[in-house]
Amino acid sequence: MVDEETKREVLNRLKRIEGQVQGIQRMVGEEKYCVDILLQVSAVQGALEQVSKRLLGRHIESCVADAFTSGNERERERKIEELLGVFSRFGRPGR
Repeated sequence: MVDEETKREVLNRLKRIEGQVQGIQRMVGEEKYCVDILLQVSAVQGALEQVSKRLLGRHIESCVADAFTSGNERERERKIEELLGVFSRFGRPGR
């Protein structure tokens, strides 16, 4: 579960990212210099990575921690598999 602080933080970041993407759309429409557009795309990718890190951290702090302290072996194994899947997805170049 996402707590209120994380929810507020993530939503604020996503709104800023949305504005950045709209700016990129304008740049493309106005045929701005390619390198300038690419730099803005890179900035958006970095901002999205920060959102992902925040959400993953919160997931580990809450859902994963709960599974480990619950004593339910099956739930613990499920969370481990889930995390392995997430980490392998994050680790792929050019996701």
